[in-house]
Amino acid sequence: MFTLVPVNFFSPETARESLSQVAVAGEGDKVEYKEIPAYGAVLIYTISGSAGAPPEILHILEELPACSEYNKLLCSWKDGEVSLAIAQGKSLLIANSYKAPDFVTVQYFIFLAMKSLQLNPEVTTICFRHPLAPEHQMALYRYFKAVETP
Repeated sequence: MFTLVPVNFFSPETARESLSQVAVAGEGDKVEYKEIPAYGAVLIYTISGSAGAPPEILHILEELPACSEYNKLLCSWKDGEVSLAIAQGKSLLIANSYKAPDFVTVQYFIFLAMKSLQLNPEVTTICFRHPLAPEHQMALYRYFKAVETP
């Protein structure tokens, strides 16, 4: 679980409290944070257990500024969850994760985010952090200007 807070409103002492306003952190969950300077925000997130890793959205937010297009859409789909962030220029518009057990659900959340921001997929390049199956890439090519994967 995570939340984004504008850097001007962030205080390390209140990180757990800020996160608890949007989600319930478990007793054993460690609350950490990382500044995302490109968007003037701080990502506050939980890590469960001793071998826990930061959420995928952290990697997306760190890599999103490197996308060359004005409309930036970077996604990741792994472990039954789609994480995505959308920016226009230097303005972050949305960053979220959703449960997505299949690719149809992944597409649903991508298009829902695009529609809520009134962005046209036909002029947008969608980028994925991880390789996609060829049939999933082709499904996206029907709607987007380009599909980029590693």
